[in-house]
Amino acid sequence: MFSEKMYQHLFNTTAAQVKMTEEDVVLCKQYFEPILVTKNKLIEEDNHIPGYLYYVVSGFVRLFHYNEAGDEITTHLNCPPGFITSYTHFNNQTKSDENVECITDCELLRITKTDLDLLCAQSSVFKDYSIFVFQLALAYNENRARELSSLTAEQRYLKLIDNYPAMIHHVPLQYIASFLGMKPESLSRIRRKIIN
Repeated sequence: MFSEKMYQHLFNTTAAQVKMTEEDVVLCKQYFEPILVTKNKLIEEDNHIPGYLYYVVSGFVRLFHYNEAGDEITTHLNCPPGFITSYTHFNNQTKSDENVECITDCELLRITKTDLDLLCAQSSVFKDYSIFVFQLALAYNENRARELSSLTAEQRYLKLIDNYPAMIHHVPLQYIASFLGMKPESLSRIRRKIIN
């Protein structure tokens, strides 16, 4: 059954950081809901309180918002495995200015804030792990802000393909360009230069 494989994926990721008991496994299955989402589908919309924290088993997901000119600005691209949501708004249960979209068909496990709180109250393992995940998200955002201000456009692209080579084959160039803080034409020029 597809959901069993999805849970196993999450257990493997979690076990790399914390030691899980059989009870933790049962609780995880109780609170995380497996879903299949088709590509180009919005799973969280701006001006709403984020409903879920998502664990990406397979597929590619992005976080984006609209700037004053109405252009989409991609702020996060998620490769499996990993978690994604508008973290601060999910955590505080406030309205978000961001959208979460499945770029490809995706296998996801999702959990509400209420259920995450219940899970953490019942499992010290998941309490520790959820703190670790939120700390990772903060570190990621700090690192990304630093890279956008200190690396050249070409350096940012080279680092991306070095760390996430699969992204180039599954994520449209305009999203990658936006994520890297450049126009699609600039990214096309950089790609041509690297190929030549």
